[in-house]
Amino acid sequence: MDSFDEDFHPGQCNCIQCSCSDCDSTPLLSATQRSKGSDSKSKQNASAHSIHQQCPCCARRDYLPVVQEGPFIQTGPDVVLRVTGMTCGGCLSVVEKTLRDVAGLAAFRVELKTQTATIFGVVDGSKAVKALLEAGFEAEVIETRLATADADDDIKTVFVLDSPTPSLSPGRDSIEMDDVRPEDVRNASFRVDGMTCASCVAVIENYVSSLDGIKSVSVSLLASKAEVAFDPARIQPQAIKEAIEDVGYTAEPLADAQPGDLTLTIEGMTCESCVSTIESGLRHVSGVRSVSVSLLANSAVIKFDPALVAPRGIIASIEDFGFRASLKHTDRGGIEAYERKKEIDHWRVKLFQSLVFSVPLFFLGMVFMWIPAIEMPLDTPVYKGLSANIIVQLALATPVQFWIGLFLYRSAFAAVKRRTGNMETLIALGTTAAYGYSLIGMLVAVFDDEFKVEAFFETSSLLVTFVLLGRYFENVAKGKTSGAITALMKLQPDTAILVETTPDGKVEREIALGLVELGDLLKVLPGAKIPTDGTIVNGRSSVDESMLTGESIPVSKKEGDTVIGGTINQHGMLIIRASRVGADTALAQIIKLVEQAQTSKAPIQRLADKISGYFVVVVLAIAVVVFIVWLAIGLSGYFPPDYLTEAPFLFALMRAISILVIACPCALGLATPTAVMVGTGLGAKNGILIKGGEALEAARGINGIVFDKTGTLTHGKPVVTDVVLVDETGAVAHSRSIVDPGATDEPVVDAERDFWHVVGAAESGSEHPLGRAMVDYCKAHDWQLSTPSDVEALPGLGLTATVADRKVLVGNRKLMQEMSVSVGTEVDQKMAVLEDDGKTAMLVAIDGRLAGVVAVADTPRPEAASVVRLLTEMGVDVWMVTGDNRRTAAAIARQLGIGNVFAEVAPGDKAEFVKRVRAENSPHGKRSVAMVGDGVNDSPALAEADVGIAIGAGTDIAIETAGIVLMKSDLRDVVVAVDLSRKTYNRIRANLVWAFAYNVLGIPLAAGVFYPINQFTLPPVAAGLAMAGSSLSVCTSSLLLNLYRKPTV
Repeated sequence: MDSFDEDFHPGQCNCIQCSCSDCDSTPLLSATQRSKGSDSKSKQNASAHSIHQQCPCCARRDYLPVVQEGPFIQTGPDVVLRVTGMTCGGCLSVVEKTLRDVAGLAAFRVELKTQTATIFGVVDGSKAVKALLEAGFEAEVIETRLATADADDDIKTVFVLDSPTPSLSPGRDSIEMDDVRPEDVRNASFRVDGMTCASCVAVIENYVSSLDGIKSVSVSLLASKAEVAFDPARIQPQAIKEAIEDVGYTAEPLADAQPGDLTLTIEGMTCESCVSTIESGLRHVSGVRSVSVSLLANSAVIKFDPALVAPRGIIASIEDFGFRASLKHTDRGGIEAYERKKEIDHWRVKLFQSLVFSVPLFFLGMVFMWIPAIEMPLDTPVYKGLSANIIVQLALATPVQFWIGLFLYRSAFAAVKRRTGNMETLIALGTTAAYGYSLIGMLVAVFDDEFKVEAFFETSSLLVTFVLLGRYFENVAKGKTSGAITALMKLQPDTAILVETTPDGKVEREIALGLVELGDLLKVLPGAKIPTDGTIVNGRSSVDESMLTGESIPVSKKEGDTVIGGTINQHGMLIIRASRVGADTALAQIIKLVEQAQTSKAPIQRLADKISGYFVVVVLAIAVVVFIVWLAIGLSGYFPPDYLTEAPFLFALMRAISILVIACPCALGLATPTAVMVGTGLGAKNGILIKGGEALEAARGINGIVFDKTGTLTHGKPVVTDVVLVDETGAVAHSRSIVDPGATDEPVVDAERDFWHVVGAAESGSEHPLGRAMVDYCKAHDWQLSTPSDVEALPGLGLTATVADRKVLVGNRKLMQEMSVSVGTEVDQKMAVLEDDGKTAMLVAIDGRLAGVVAVADTPRPEAASVVRLLTEMGVDVWMVTGDNRRTAAAIARQLGIGNVFAEVAPGDKAEFVKRVRAENSPHGKRSVAMVGDGVNDSPALAEADVGIAIGAGTDIAIETAGIVLMKSDLRDVVVAVDLSRKTYNRIRANLVWAFAYNVLGIPLAAGVFYPINQFTLPPVAAGLAMAGSSLSVCTSSLLLNLYRKPTV
């Protein structure tokens, strides 16, 4: 048997079919292939994908290149160790690192679940056992076996050899990815457990971003989530997961369910034959790609093509086989709430355990000393120089230090291993110093009966207790800040009532919401939640949409209207046709947007993250300097013996411990994400979707807003605004301005009603928008219109029609002139006034005589003028851009109080206009511009602005070019979006100021800077309490945003 070449040369890759640019074509086999041999090229190709994922060039994992192929290869003996003490990914990483450092180990595999480590190719595992024992784990050899295999063996073990650690380059945040096309970049989400402060975030981001193929990394401390953009040709999600675990944290991929993924619960299976029946049967169903059935879990995972088969069809097939199947219910909101509750309960139990020991310690060390009747018996020596008080304190403090506080050491050890630090590093050092000093004092007293022991066991225990107290309240507060997503998830019902047509008539049955398909007819009972987005095909009701749009008044719905899933049907029964299901519904998109927003980072957070990266090292340096300075002062002899309140060494040690304890990077790490989470959640409750910290920060700084006119400042469709009746002499007989075209309680004289019956009937045969506006006005008043005849549209003029044997003309002056209809001076002047107001005036003639004038216009929204006024008061300059003519644009601008108007701008030129506005100087400073439009025609302009605001999105909220999406067509939400962004940003700034001020003031106080002035010192216990309060205060400050009230417009 030929030997293996184990050398790996940088820049070369031995993957089979690897697509990396630096790879050559030398094949490389995994342990599976090496043990089985590779006697055929087909075996290599069949495993190419899995091998490529573990390539040293792609995923930083070295495999042994096979030089010679053969049907039989002996791999040598294997040793299996039981490794006790592994509890998390950090422990797993430590064990792997320990085994890598043991000389002579070729390859190994560590499994957290089974608490085992398998070492391949060795006979003696004693070196590995010794190394693991030294690393703090219990290890023993439980099995030694000879691992030989031939080509027919089914060996599934794939193990990793030397795993080079990616080096961190100073100042380097990410790999250059300019050669990767945007469409080739993939995104992956991971749940990350074990993070406690901003330093943890910085470590993960710096480490993962150093990997080849990583485009960007964003880690959220609050959401315990990492979002990674990567090039799949260079790195795979599994390698990213391993990289996160390499630095001491646990990571699990968060895979979104794909449209073709289905998980079912199956009842009635009793044996493997049942499993085989279902699997083989489903494989013959058209569209089913793969089936995996578990007898123990009573479940099936099925991948299918939605274009060929639907979930209900798959379930029906399983039931035809004689089993019962149902959609496996996964309540994301409930799961997240449970995970949060579990974490809170964990810290609550830890806190209670610590209090059981720390409260007695507090009385023994800090209270009883002031009560002579109790102090004297407790201080009586019972063994050499040791008193009962000291011995009891040691017994109480030890469990707190090394059992309850074990998490501090684990986290600190993981940080040291990766050559960095975190909050746990500081606390572990501080508590160990206090505990160690006390223990050393006890040992000295054993040999010197005259030595007076000064113990600080209560200090170390109370510090651990205060850390747990802060961690508990911090998690409670973090749970409240993320309540918006949980509330949104609970809006969706679990089931829907499906209405099916059968030969026996219509049949109703309740199905799981996940089984609803496009086009399904669904019944919605009064008071029930609407299951999915759809269109009403039967019924009339009012729908409460406040939970999604923030609109407090129920919205009337009738046949043809759209409804949103998750909203509540008020009083009427509805039949709807599903138009969007699953991840395409408005509610699902809202949840996705809010999740993305709450895991994104505001630019202002970069400063805090940068500081956190150096924070621990700086604090350690300060503590060492302070210790040396105070020790030198105490031993110098330049000050009176009683200048220091304690012995020099003890005084210096207490000051150093206070510095280590009071310094807290957590407040810096929580300052921004907690405020962003609450602010974006508040926006979502009001129908305002802010897409993350960057959009929020951009919105708070805008000092200019460009409004599109049509559909934004105006209703977007023409309505009747004025009617003028003309008598037989050609003079104006009646004139009325219509305030609300949809109102039916306006007084209408008989002559006007007769006029409208004729005009409405004539226009009912027209498809022109102006004609439809007149017909809609008539329909709003429930006027019955007769059917016209001889309808003829005259382009550029108007139309002619016959209504009840009367010849009707509706059009402009030119039509009247061609038809020889006289228009008097008074009527002409009236038309000029209407046209100066931006309205389109149309003349009406009946039987050759002028009968009246109808004015139609795209009217401003009723709230538009007050919104413009309020924005101006807020220091925001307002522009209006439109493709309409200058006279119409000027008229609308006058009504709204807008001084900056740009008319006759083509849709494609609006982006260029926004660019010009951004380049102008502003009296309020650097010009920062928002563009408000409909998100469809205005997409280029929205993208060009500093922040795009899409208004009236309704169910179409996935507008890529908009940083803020307003679900309602209410301009007041623009003001709310700007105001909420400013309030949230101010809260972020206040949080950061407090976090910085806390450390800037707290560290000097702990260092004893003011001691020469007033002999004031901050004891370590007080420093620990302050540290616990710092994070809690930041979270509480962010939660105060929930008191936000929308500005009155």
